[in-house]
Amino acid sequence: MANEAKSQVNIKLISTIRPIDGESETFEMWLNGHLLEKAGSMYLKYEEVQEDKTIRTTMKLGEEQALIMRAGAVKMRLPLNIFEQQFGHYESEFGSVPLVIQTKKMTFTRQEVSGDFFVQYDLLMSGQSVGNYTLDITFTEVQ
Repeated sequence: MANEAKSQVNIKLISTIRPIDGESETFEMWLNGHLLEKAGSMYLKYEEVQEDKTIRTTMKLGEEQALIMRAGAVKMRLPLNIFEQQFGHYESEFGSVPLVIQTKKMTFTRQEVSGDFFVQYDLLMSGQSVGNYTLDITFTEVQ
């Protein structure tokens, strides 16, 4: 495909969930994935396996806007925008649940084929906050 650069990357992903009720949880994963540059945008793609089910994630990375799309065992569209709340959805066996995302902080720095993406956001379902989420992703090219 024209105007596309692709590199294999190692990804360190730290996800912290602070629910309104309950204990804060932090998950750390080391994943293999791909970094794509297409039409001036950066995309990070990877797969994770949870309970023998595969989840394919594609992230469009930016400093002010980003998008997290998940498919497979989990289906989700999570748009992030530092300036205004966004509307996404999460699909389960019970149907689609609308989400409201209020991005609190987002940074994206990159070198040639390595970088860091950090986002902190509040997630609302049915008008109620379900918690504060933090994603901290570091990726480096496979040598």
